[in-house]
This record gives sequence, C-alpha cells and structure tokens, in this order.
Amino acid sequence: MAMKKRYSLITQIALFFLIGILLTGALTYFTQIDIANDNVREQTEYFAAEVSDEVIRAIREYPAHFWLMRYWYVNHEDLDIEYDVDYSVGTETEAKAQLLSERYPNIQLKYATVHDFLTMTDEDRKLYAEVVYSWLITRLNQIKQAYHMDFLFCCMSDRACEEQFFLLSAADPGAVRGTTYLQVYPLGTVTKVTEIQQQAMLDARDNVRELVYAGDYEDYYTYVGIIDRQYVFIGLTYNVSGLKEGAKADAMQGTTVAVVQQLLLSLICLSLILFFVVFPLNKVIENIRLYKQNKDSGNIVQKLKDIHPRNEIGQLSDDIQELSIEMDDYQNNIRTITADKERVVTELGMAARIQASMLPDTFPAFPDRTEFDIHASMDPAKEVGGDFYDFFLIDEDHLCMVMADVSGKGVPAALFMMASKIILKNNAMMGKSPAEVLRDTNTTICSNNRMEMFVTVWLGILEISTGRLTAANAGHEYPVLRKTAGCPFELLKDKHGFVIGGMDGMKYKEYEILLEPGSKLFLYTDGVPEATDKDQQLFGNDRMLAALNSNTDAAPEEVLRNVRGAVDRFVNEAEQFDDLTMLCLEYKG
Repeated sequence: MAMKKRYSLITQIALFFLIGILLTGALTYFTQIDIANDNVREQTEYFAAEVSDEVIRAIREYPAHFWLMRYWYVNHEDLDIEYDVDYSVGTETEAKAQLLSERYPNIQLKYATVHDFLTMTDEDRKLYAEVVYSWLITRLNQIKQAYHMDFLFCCMSDRACEEQFFLLSAADPGAVRGTTYLQVYPLGTVTKVTEIQQQAMLDARDNVRELVYAGDYEDYYTYVGIIDRQYVFIGLTYNVSGLKEGAKADAMQGTTVAVVQQLLLSLICLSLILFFVVFPLNKVIENIRLYKQNKDSGNIVQKLKDIHPRNEIGQLSDDIQELSIEMDDYQNNIRTITADKERVVTELGMAARIQASMLPDTFPAFPDRTEFDIHASMDPAKEVGGDFYDFFLIDEDHLCMVMADVSGKGVPAALFMMASKIILKNNAMMGKSPAEVLRDTNTTICSNNRMEMFVTVWLGILEISTGRLTAANAGHEYPVLRKTAGCPFELLKDKHGFVIGGMDGMKYKEYEILLEPGSKLFLYTDGVPEATDKDQQLFGNDRMLAALNSNTDAAPEEVLRNVRGAVDRFVNEAEQFDDLTMLCLEYKG
C-alpha cells in the first residue's frame, strides 16, 4: 500500500494560521466596505434631503408656482424657453421681463400671485411662464453646481409612476440638452422608469424617502404635490462610483495593516508552539517508535522521565509510560489466550466432525432399495449447528424421516440436537406411531430440561409397500409435496403441535398422505425461507417453491442443489445467519 505524504504538525498549524489570516482579512475587507458604503449612503441621503428642500423652497419663492407648473405641463409644446441663461450678456429672457414690467408696472414679476397671473392676457401669461421658467432653471443650475450632483430635475408622473414627464432639469455650464439617456432633458421629455425608480417614486409619494441604486447612480425622490392628477416630484441623481472606489481603497489599506499585524502575531504564536509543544511531542513520538521496534517498556519509561511539562503533553508522556507497561502485560495475556483459542478451535472442529458423523451422509443411502430415493444436506451457520435431519428403516417396510430445528446456535444447540436425535430415533425404533414418538420424546426432554431449550420436529413414517405416509408436526415448517409426476410442488399446511421441550404433557396429532409413484416430499428448516440478503429481505416460501418447480422431475439430490443455488444467488454476499438443512424423498412405488 502506498504511503501517504505526511506533513509536520508545525506546518499544518502554520497553514491553519495562514488560512485564518486570509479569511479574517477577507471578512475585514468586506466588512469595512459595507460600513463605508453605509456611511456614504447615509451622508448622501442627508445631503439629498437638504438639496430637495432647497429646490422646493426655490420653486415656492414664486407664489404662483403651482399655476406655472400646470401651465408648463399643458403648454410645453408652445413655449419658447431660453435654457441655461448667461445674464452677463443681453438675453431674450431679460427682454421679455422688461416688456412685462412695462405692461404691468404694479406687478413685481418674481412675486406675482395667481391673481396677478390670471389678470394677464394669454400672450403675457405665455411670456411670464417663459421668463419664470428661465429664472427657475438658472436657480436650479446654481443649486446643482453648488452640491456637485449629476442630475437635478422636477418631473411629473401618473398614479402608477411608470413614466416621467420632465418639467425642470438643471445643467452644468456647456451641458448638452437632449432626449438621449444621461443628457439634460428639456421641458416635455417623457421617459420610461425602471422598477426600482418606480418603487422609489411610489415610496416618496407616501413620504418615505431613501436612495435607490441604479447601476453606478443613486436616485432620490421627494414628493411635491398634485397638478391635474399628476404627481410632482423633485429628483436627484448621484454618481457614487468615485466614492465607492475610495471606500474600496480605504478598506484595502485597513485590511493590509490588519493582515500584517496578524502575521507578526502568528509568528510569535508559532514559535511558542514549536518550543513548548512540538519539540516535547516529537520526543514522545520517537520513544513510541522505539517501543514498536524493541517492545521494551523499561527503556521507554526511563527516557520519557525527562519530559515534565505541566500540560497535556506531560500527561501524554505519563500515559505512554503506563500504556507501554500495560502493553507488555497484554501481550503476555494474548499469548495465553491465543493458545486457549487454538485449543477451542481444535475442539470445535472435532465437535463439528462428530456432529456430521451423527447425520446420514452416505448417498445413495439405500442402494438396494428401488422403491424410493432420498437425499439430505445440512450447512451450519457456525462451526456446529442446531438443525438436524435423520432417516432410517424401522423394518423392511417402514422408513422414518425426521427434520428438526433446535432453538439457539453453537455448541449448546449442537449438544441438545444430538440428545434429541437419539431420543427420537430410539422411540421410533420401538414401533411407535409419529404422534407417540413426539409425545414420548417431549416427556423425556421436559423431565430434565434445565436450560429450557426446545426443538421443532417434523416426523413421518412411510409404509414403503403402499406409499402411505403417516406424519406429525411439532411446531416445524410446513412440508412441501409434489403429489404425482407432472404436478408442481405445493406447501402442505399440516396440523401443528407444540414444540418439543416447551411444555410437559403435550399430545400430538398425526395425519396421513398417500404417495403415488413419482411423488416427492421436500422437508427443510427455517434457514431456507428466512435467508436474508443485504437489504434485509427474506428469501420466503414463494422463491423456495419457484426453485423447486424450476425442475419438478429432478432427482432428490438435484432438487436440493437447485434450492441451495437459488438461496445463494438471493443472499449473494450477505452473511449466513441460520443453518440450512433440507431433505428430499422421491417415492417410486
């Protein structure tokens, strides 16, 4: 067998330390990133709330803001709006404001009320809406640039919040306004929203405001009010990729410092383990190997006395010393036990041979008798078994057959089996009927059965000249009968009496079967139907009958061989737990 590559204890401990440091470093890194991201998120939410409130204040500086937003929403296609006005030079917005001031000298344009707005002509309302839009866009641009946001806008949406109608979109200097994604949208642009943005808008409508992720961007919505059944929101968008990269860099730096500190601490710990654990342990191992070579406990005890650390290794050293002494004593005991075991094995082998000699094992058993053919076999589960069979001529016209199974296994069952076999045969040779044989055998065994063992017995006496078979059953398995040539084997469910040795004073009933030329009788013990495979399934009577009927015309010896083969194939590699004993008689007439 190939030797496995071994590693020193200090190497394995160092590897565990290294794995622990790497796992701790990874955990530290991801934990710090999570904390940093949470901090970024909290700060961003705080500033977003501040910016949203400032945008709302900027909108509400105009008393007619709701009327204006409704006007922008309804008439967005007709408005001539000047976006991102540079007031350092003359603009159309200033010209429009000057014109309105001349027409309405009593109205302060930045503080015009709804009433003022309604007193204007349609043309002037349009001019006023365009002027205020440009002023408000300029203010939103200032807020956006002051807070360094990527997008700042005011939008409208229906109840489902599936689309956004852009009213106001702040821009940086030189930004491109258009309807392409990530451009600054002009008034009237309609876009679809993602599920995340939709949920954020619905939450904002319910006064629940929080950042939502959209790739590298985070959106923040604030509910303003309702105009023409359309919900008005302030929307902010931040690009947090830079902040996240900074958080990753900080986390990596902190993790590196932590890993270096752990490495230094691990080196100190490994040095202590090397001097106070590994070196003493190696000495213990060397002496264990020395003991394996010379089996000298005295030498081991002397060398291990120098190891006295007050820890588990010192205790191990003491235990090794005691164990080596006990091992010497144990080996001496093993030698004695081995000798005794060899003697027992020899005696068991002799007992097995004696038991086998008690059973008829010469076949053909009656070569000069042509009226019948008989064959039997017994395979014990252990060296000796408790099953037995027997067949013998009571006189020239009567053949007695016995199939029995003693309770238990091993030597006690074998001794009880031999005593039972002798008693049964003696009673049968006296010319008694099967029921009388079982009755008198039971009486004899019960009279001195201190071990309370019992035996199941089927006993039959065949009148050879007529084929009349008289039998009695003391708790044994049902016999199997093939009535005539061409018929299948079938279970003969006969009358059962109580087991032999179970209770004194028992009486047994007998029955008769008329065998015809070609009839066959199959007797067996429970080791056949109760043979078990590796899945704890039983062989059973059905499989036994199938094996018997696989060749109903087979001679008795072949019948037994067919059944034993079927049992072996079923059991396969499972262990044999019970004795297998079978007998087959063919009556030829």
